[in-house]
Amino acid sequence: MTHKDERTRSTLTEGQKINALSSCLPKGTGCCQSRVKSIGSDGLTQREGFVTSKLFLAAFSAALLMTSGAAFAQGRDTSSDDSNATAQSKWPLAAKAGVDSHADKIAPPGAVNQGAFNMNTWKRGHTFDPPAGGSPIWNPVKVKMMAGGKITSVTVPSGSTPQIYCEAANEGGVDYIWTEAQHNEGTWNEIYNMWSACPHAKAVPGVRIPNANEYDEQHAMDGGALVLVVPTVRNVEEARTAVKWAYFPPMGGRSAGGSRAEFWGQVPGGYHNTINDNLVLVLMIETLDGLRDADKIAATKGVSAVFAASGDQGNFGGYKQGDPDYERQINIIHDAALRAHVKLWGPFAWNGRGDFTGFQGPGGSENGALVNAAEHKAMLPATFVADQKKALGALYDTQGKPTTGPYFPGWKPAPPAPRRPAS
Repeated sequence: MTHKDERTRSTLTEGQKINALSSCLPKGTGCCQSRVKSIGSDGLTQREGFVTSKLFLAAFSAALLMTSGAAFAQGRDTSSDDSNATAQSKWPLAAKAGVDSHADKIAPPGAVNQGAFNMNTWKRGHTFDPPAGGSPIWNPVKVKMMAGGKITSVTVPSGSTPQIYCEAANEGGVDYIWTEAQHNEGTWNEIYNMWSACPHAKAVPGVRIPNANEYDEQHAMDGGALVLVVPTVRNVEEARTAVKWAYFPPMGGRSAGGSRAEFWGQVPGGYHNTINDNLVLVLMIETLDGLRDADKIAATKGVSAVFAASGDQGNFGGYKQGDPDYERQINIIHDAALRAHVKLWGPFAWNGRGDFTGFQGPGGSENGALVNAAEHKAMLPATFVADQKKALGALYDTQGKPTTGPYFPGWKPAPPAPRRPAS
């Protein structure tokens, strides 16, 4: 054989080399190595060997990509798929993870509110409706008001102690405790500690907050207030604000966050479903602009009573009790209550004045006397009960008598519904 024939035999075309390398790609790299060796044994030139090496590297890289891709397709981590499947079985109507459900435009199957979301046409559900036939009235103050009785109170500073609060609530002979938070420095935590120390005392927890606002009303209601007094209501807008934050929807805008009012236990009909009908909301009219809007304030839906503020009506009007102008101020509030068919409240000194049925007092603020400085214990004066009986007379210990709920003697709440087992 001539040298020329040998070169012809040993020289492969570039297409043959690529075919030889690529033919084994799906099988792995071992085949490629053996084929390259056989090609080299047939006498590749140095240049051809260099080209073939480059081809081999390229083919080898391609093989790795293909085999690793196949391995990923066959053995990829499917834990996220499993999680999504679990989520869909647990929350079948929930949007899938990473997927825009277009819920603002499309309602899920079975929804009452179809079409694009519109808060103005939203049809409210019935989960938190009062029980069929109306809410049971379990607030003794509301029971007594509905029966036409007179409502009395003892004023306790917001920074007082549980001992003083509970003694006043159990021995004061009144219907509610006026916890003073407008003109005192106590915190909501201190107030809650007092209220929760004796939640089912004879007198229910009440509070005068600084003004109509979400923060204080939310804290008062979450703390368990059954009488909410809002001072210095100057116009109908402030009256609406007071109502908004005192009541759950649809009547108001109170949030349903974690509530310390749970100390009421399982009230009949459920706390959330019945508190709107059991709350006593009192708005104080104390200023001249409040007099201007008195009719509108009293007629605001959700207002239980308007309070004629004896001190601040004099403060803002410039007259004293007995002056014709002062008496006119008070009579404007009186007339507004009559026109709106709500109760008229004022200081206990006005017990007996026409149409006044609810009071702050008798007596002033009960601060108590420090009897043990080392333990910071305080007690009400020894004459407290006798003084209350004298001031209240026939009204002493005449609290309302609900026929159900935590203030009904011997009442036992229904056991809570069993919780669903965790999946």
